Amino acid sequence: MLAIRNISELVVTGPGPIGGRSMGQVSRIKNAAVLIDGESISWFGPEAELAAPPGCETIDAQGGCVVPGLIDCHTHTVFAATRENEFVQRIEGKSYAEIAEAGGGIKVSVESVRCADCEDLVEQALPRLKRMLHNGVTTVEIKSGYGLSVDDELKMLEAIRRLKDLQPIEIVATYLAAHTIPKEFNGRPDAYLDAVLDESVLSRIRDEGLAEFCDVFCEQTAFDLAQSRRVLTTCQRFDLKPRLHADQITQMGATVLAGEVGAVSADHLETIDDAGLAALKEAGTVGVILPACSFFLGVEQAPARRLLEADLAVAIATDYNPGSSMVESLPLTMTVACTQARMTPAEVLVASTANAAAVLARHERVGAIQVRMQADLVVLDVPNHERWMYEPGRNCVRTVLKKGQLVATNAH
Repeated sequence: MLAIRNISELVVTGPGPIGGRSMGQVSRIKNAAVLIDGESISWFGPEAELAAPPGCETIDAQGGCVVPGLIDCHTHTVFAATRENEFVQRIEGKSYAEIAEAGGGIKVSVESVRCADCEDLVEQALPRLKRMLHNGVTTVEIKSGYGLSVDDELKMLEAIRRLKDLQPIEIVATYLAAHTIPKEFNGRPDAYLDAVLDESVLSRIRDEGLAEFCDVFCEQTAFDLAQSRRVLTTCQRFDLKPRLHADQITQMGATVLAGEVGAVSADHLETIDDAGLAALKEAGTVGVILPACSFFLGVEQAPARRLLEADLAVAIATDYNPGSSMVESLPLTMTVACTQARMTPAEVLVASTANAAAVLARHERVGAIQVRMQADLVVLDVPNHERWMYEPGRNCVRTVLKKGQLVATNAH
């Protein structure tokens, strides 16, 4: 048994998905404690009521706040080269779309991933994941999508699988071969989809457990509505749950498509309209906003308050990638959601835990502080969760637990 004691504030959230109008209603227990039995939470409440068994180990929270382990539900953490030249180009006035149309963007990352072997991809991703862990992230989704050929997409999925066994963060894989159209298939997007949606490829991904989700970039520079529908419905037949990059740059009806196919999530949503909101709400699809991406690109944030007022379950993720969001810090992303998307710290915390767990179909065991839930917990060196998001310039994480085990500690 393990007890966490001397907690100034324990932030208790229910399991996701939690609708937008309820996301700000977290429960706080002052002067609290948590009791952990093996991998699970067995009790929590006021420390005065703690009945720790003899010989119980103790972690002293030193008057810090305790929250659920963070869940980064949309990342592209496996890549092989940076793209800082595009960062400069955007500062000089070029848009993300203009850079992509000129041969930059995703296709640059594709060339570097194709030149790397699986071991290279793993080696480069490991330190990124370590830094995420020390920022309080205990579960992360990672997409393929920088291979854009059958062999290279499978190579990325294999790298993601190897990473699962090399570090403590729980990793969830997504098949994103439909990220954009590779140069060898210019003008022939359907022929490319024929290759990456071939039955033998999808059967292998399913049978070897290489991915749990599929994704598609529905955008003018990538795949249209009909092609996106084909990707999602084909992958569904092979047990890959659908997600999609929707309404990022142009309004194409992608969120309506997300609702029609029963997607687990629709991500980005910067240009979402009323029809899209209604479709997501009716389908129970989680809306994932990516505040760090808008921040990094210098564009308008997704309309978070509209999503919340529509009572849509909203999640937050970094969209960590080398082109449009070179931001691996979920806590920084959470602060951006507060300051630029006008979400309250409580709403942001729920979006980064309970609702992010729902996006990854893990809400029955992670993302909340409840008895019998997995003991994925973060001990902060600040007295409350508002103070955490108020101080984005430093790492406020003191200790990280995964399945009841201490997996990261930061000096303060």
